[in-house]
Amino acid sequence: MRVRGVCLQLLFTVGNIIPWIGHRDAYICCMKMTPVTSIALERLRAVSLRPTRQRVALARLLLENGERHFTAEQLHSEAMAAGVPVSLATVYNTLHQFTDSGLLHEVIVEPGRSYFDTNTTDHHHFFCETTGQLQDIPGEDLAVSKLPSPPSGTEISRVDVIIRIRPNGD
Repeated sequence: MRVRGVCLQLLFTVGNIIPWIGHRDAYICCMKMTPVTSIALERLRAVSLRPTRQRVALARLLLENGERHFTAEQLHSEAMAAGVPVSLATVYNTLHQFTDSGLLHEVIVEPGRSYFDTNTTDHHHFFCETTGQLQDIPGEDLAVSKLPSPPSGTEISRVDVIIRIRPNGD
């Protein structure tokens, strides 16, 4: 809601209503008015990430719209279109924080080119070399056998398989 040209968002907490007022918060008004106990906020709290305005706004764009693959640049464009004033550097930093905390997986398709994945379950990917599109492969649909022993003092944490595809005839 707007009050005398200033953005006002009410955050609903248990038994309390807390208004956010100010021009720095105006971008949140462009997004759906959801209670502070949104999926995104709960997921941030579950991994002990402080729910800053920018983290909450980016988490809502990512975690409340189903599973998907995206680049940092794509998320930055979505954020700008949604009225979330955030720099590309902040998007990168936030994505790496989300990845480190387990909210996202990073899928590196080639050096210098990575995607982020909101699906954190055990799965693999098809990567189309011509379109750059990633598609999930359920973990149970692929069997990896005969892994080498890891170097001394290390253990295998996970195995990521990327199967590169292209349209017939290319």
